[in-house]
Amino acid sequence: MRAGKLDRTISVERKTETVYETGAVVTDWLAIATVRAEVVTQSADEFLTGFGKAESGNVIFRVRYLHDVTTADRVICDGKIYDLKEVIEVGRRRALELRAATTS
Repeated sequence: MRAGKLDRTISVERKTETVYETGAVVTDWLAIATVRAEVVTQSADEFLTGFGKAESGNVIFRVRYLHDVTTADRVICDGKIYDLKEVIEVGRRRALELRAATTS
């Protein structure tokens, strides 16, 4: 993986739950990594929904290998939030492809 292609900065976040003494549960997103990434492909698929047209953006981010990234995590890039749909290991822990879709 060439460093020159890693031209974006993304943040990988994980959902956490905090239980207060009162018993209240607060759900929040915690940044587990901020890394450089390459946008491999980006597409916008328009499809017909019950309320008319909607747009769903699909992106594949390629990053250096990160331990313990799952589809329960999310990615933030350029102020947009992406849900991870698939995490694919490239080579033997050389890189990861994070296949993501924009949240609605």
